[in-house]
Amino acid sequence: MIAKPTRKVLNVLKRKGSTWLNAGYEVYLVGGCVRDLILKRTPKDFDVITSAELKEVMKTFSWCEIVGKRFPICHVHMDDEIVEVSSFSTCGRKLERDVSDDFERPAGCDDKDYIRWKNSLRRDFTINGLIFDPYARIVYDYTGGLEDIRQAKVRTVIPASSSFQEDCARILRGIRIAARLGFHFSRETAHFIKNLSFSILRLDKTRLLMEINYMLAYGSAEASLRLLWKFGLLEILLPFQAAYFVHNGFRRRDKRTNMLLSLFSNMDKLLAPDRPCHSSLWVGILAFHKALYEQPRESLVVAAFSLAVHNGGDILEAVNIARMITTSHDVSFHELSERQNLDSQTLTDAVMNLAASVKGALYKMTDEHFVSQAMEGYPQAPYSDLVFIPLGLYLKVCRIFECVREGPEKRFVPKQGIKIDYESLAQGELQEVRHVFARIVFDTVYPLKLDQEDNDV
Repeated sequence: MIAKPTRKVLNVLKRKGSTWLNAGYEVYLVGGCVRDLILKRTPKDFDVITSAELKEVMKTFSWCEIVGKRFPICHVHMDDEIVEVSSFSTCGRKLERDVSDDFERPAGCDDKDYIRWKNSLRRDFTINGLIFDPYARIVYDYTGGLEDIRQAKVRTVIPASSSFQEDCARILRGIRIAARLGFHFSRETAHFIKNLSFSILRLDKTRLLMEINYMLAYGSAEASLRLLWKFGLLEILLPFQAAYFVHNGFRRRDKRTNMLLSLFSNMDKLLAPDRPCHSSLWVGILAFHKALYEQPRESLVVAAFSLAVHNGGDILEAVNIARMITTSHDVSFHELSERQNLDSQTLTDAVMNLAASVKGALYKMTDEHFVSQAMEGYPQAPYSDLVFIPLGLYLKVCRIFECVREGPEKRFVPKQGIKIDYESLAQGELQEVRHVFARIVFDTVYPLKLDQEDNDV
């Protein structure tokens, strides 16, 4: 189903300049939203392309702005949302070389067909090269995208070697698409993702953070981590987590799970392409797990820590609640040590220690020296000192956990109930992020299936 703001933009452009001789501007949906609609999935967003020039789009809508210098598009503000509108004329000038020179023009191709065909050849993957006319309800497919959807395949439009050298960000987009849809790569595409993996270091850190956030914040983090590991990208982007996989004997095509993957799997259950989280949540989970991996803790310490995070730093309340937990924790995780009979003060001290370790882990994740040492013990591992977490995000993640060490926050009201406010979560509102963090930790340490198994015995 097409979102209402997008439908309004389509209708306005379609009517613009319409006379008895002219049906108005041509308007289509393009890219991933068409693929998702065919798969009956909720698109992350909708991209519109039109025969109108961008300056005509600017005149048509009262609140509209052109963004981007190299590849300009219009951001149309409609019903508190932004709809991206591109023009066929602008897209025709996007690439220095004309990729249509490498392909034979389809037989019986009229002028409109030719414009659509040229545009589809400039897309990254065939399943993103579909063009949908929402009025005639026709999907135009010039690259074999529909067949690749049927085969659950991710394949580049032009040869993969050329495609990834042309735009190395396509490597990360391909991982994200395959993870989100559960698709596999064509043999050629998979080969060059692996062989050209280091080319992603040409991207600036802001772009890398954006691409990684698309992977981890929209409900497909576990699958994304597995694919990044499989294709040798994890040790470049997240070397601490790659070192954890290596240390635990996790093979490239391993079907098993571990605590890191379980944390992100439980996060995925709460998110969706149209219900993402703020990047501070997944960065916080990475730091939390790194602290546990470096020094395993007793399950009640982890429980009390997450409760203290949730309630704004009231450790006394968190410890009292944790001591009442009788549920069995997941003993398969090496990060969780055997349960002991800790008194309240010892448990409190252990929670404070964990909070300090999480902050230390976060610091290491944002320091080039420590990042470069992450995989020193593995001779065949590639060298990476990439730090893409900016200072602002680092400080925002620190705020999630600092209450545990500094004591209860004044006027902080813990969230009641289990319903998630997804708008607040996407904006990184502290109460919501802490609430979701605590849920993820509890679902991982005390999985419901263990309770069910205990009841079945």
